[in-house]
Amino acid sequence: QVHLVESGGGLVQAGGSLRLSCAASGRSFRSYAMGWFRQAPGKERESVATISWSGGTTYYADSVKGRFTISRDNAKNTVTLQMNSLKPEDTAVYHCAAGASGSRGYAMDPRTYDYWGQGTQVTVSS
Repeated sequence: QVHLVESGGGLVQAGGSLRLSCAASGRSFRSYAMGWFRQAPGKERESVATISWSGGTTYYADSVKGRFTISRDNAKNTVTLQMNSLKPEDTAVYHCAAGASGSRGYAMDPRTYDYWGQGTQVTVSS
């Protein structure tokens, strides 16, 4: 079992930055791949970025590549999403999730993740 709690969301102007954190409890955190997903009102949940259990492999959605960076600290049971050059279309509730590692298609599919946090709101004003 892994319990996840996100923090760091807020309101920011376009072009600004935010840093999201996800704190995990549970002895098996380091065995899970971790991902950040987002859902805007009236839209499907979409993948943003994922990171393998070791941190050695990361995947990004094309819409955030070059602007967002995912990282993890297995000693502190945390995963972080650094978001730069934010755009109004990045506005959404951001969730972190824990699941098994795999290929890009597997890792970026929210259906393969077993544990989810409650989410944190990110709002980017134009």
